[in-house]
This record gives sequence, structure tokens and C-alpha cells, in this order.
Amino acid sequence: MTDNFPKARLIELFSAIQGEGLNVGTRQIFIRFAICDLRCQFCDSAHTWQTPSACKIEQTAGKRDFATYPNPVELSSLLDWVEKLNQPGLHDSISLTGGEPLLHANFLVKFLPQLHSVTGLPIYLETGGHRPQELALVLPYLDSVGMDIKLPSVSGENHWSAHQEFLKLCHDANLEVFVKLIISSQTDPQELELTGELVAACDPQIPVFLQPVTPIANQPTILAPAPDLVLEWQSLMKKFVKQVRVIPQTHKMIGQL
Repeated sequence: MTDNFPKARLIELFSAIQGEGLNVGTRQIFIRFAICDLRCQFCDSAHTWQTPSACKIEQTAGKRDFATYPNPVELSSLLDWVEKLNQPGLHDSISLTGGEPLLHANFLVKFLPQLHSVTGLPIYLETGGHRPQELALVLPYLDSVGMDIKLPSVSGENHWSAHQEFLKLCHDANLEVFVKLIISSQTDPQELELTGELVAACDPQIPVFLQPVTPIANQPTILAPAPDLVLEWQSLMKKFVKQVRVIPQTHKMIGQL
């Protein structure tokens, strides 16, 4: 299902504060790619599952002065737009997000070396962590990876073996990598144990982030876990790995995209 287009299929490009995971609070340029092959029950960005006819490109970093351009976009155009947003000293890194960015691996192989050359910024991949073959193509051009491990009880997805292979590729490449788990009132603790074992088998020093799900309107089953359960599950995970942090989607608390 990897996109073979030599162009980018985008949702949007903008400058904002990262609200999740290891880079929380840092300023990033976000390149949000279209298309996702997963259908997580808690997904808050279903609009990224397909390619829109046009993408939104911020003209001034942080000003939300979006212009629209037809999809797909040329590599050179995307480079120009990123360079325009990249004010000196403002951004800590560039986030590749989606959707699932690795569905655009063939484009990224051509794009990322030029992106790094133009901006000099570290490249951070946000991913579902389930496409190791595509990851292998772009690994040489990445600096850090935030990968999900999809808990079946919460997401409705099941990709244990792919997650294991994916994490090992990141670790063996000496990339900065962390694992994010969405937890909800429906979380099965046995799946947390499986995740702990999976991460520890690779390296118990890899940070794990428990992210309480953000409730979704009109979906009464998508509920954040009770506070006592969050404490219990953090204790459970720390039997396997050294760093277990609990951080919700902070960008939604401060009005970021």
C-alpha cells in the first residue's frame, strides 16, 4: 500500500508546539501526510485517512495564515514551503506525521536528504509503528522516532509482530526512539504486560509513554481510564522498563493544532 507517487499527498504544513511524547513542549514544523491504513477506534484525525483534493500550507510560522494548494504537491514546492516557515532559531525539529507517513516511503527517500540539507533540523517520525519494511527505507534519514504500539483492546488493531520488528530496527540503528500507548477505560492489562515484555526484550531503557485517550464526541465507549487505574498501569509497566511516563494530549489543552 506504499504510495509510489514522486509527489507528496498532504493534509497540512504548519508550525506548532508538540503535545505528545518525548518532544512535548518543543517547537516543530509539522508535515502532516494524508492516507492511513489503520482504523483505530480512538482516532482523532480520521480526516487524514484519505487524500483531500487540496492541502493547507501555513504561510507564516504560527500565524495560521493558511493557503490551499492542490494535491499531490511537487517535492520542490514542499521544500520551498518548509524553508519559508523555518525562521532562524525557532524550531527544534521537523515532525513527519499523518495519517501514516511511511505510506509515502518512496517520496521520503528522495525528500528527506534535501529537507535536512535545507533546514539543518533533526527529523522526527511519528508513526503507527507497524510498517517495518518501509521504515528500513527511510531509517538513514531519521534522527528520532515516536512509535505507537496499538493495544487491541483500545484500538481494535493487532500488530504485535510488526511492532517488535519495527522497534528493533529503530534500536539497532541507534535512533532515539520511544513507544506510545493509548490507554482507555477498555485497556486490557495483559496487553500492557505483553508490551512491557516486547520493549524490554529490545532494551528496557526505551522510554514508554502512557497516553490517556482523549474522549471523542458521540463515542461514549471512548473514555479515559480512572486515575487509580493509570497509577496501577504505570506501576505494572515499570516492572519491565525503566522509564514510564503518563502524558495526555497536551496540545489540545493549550489550543495547538
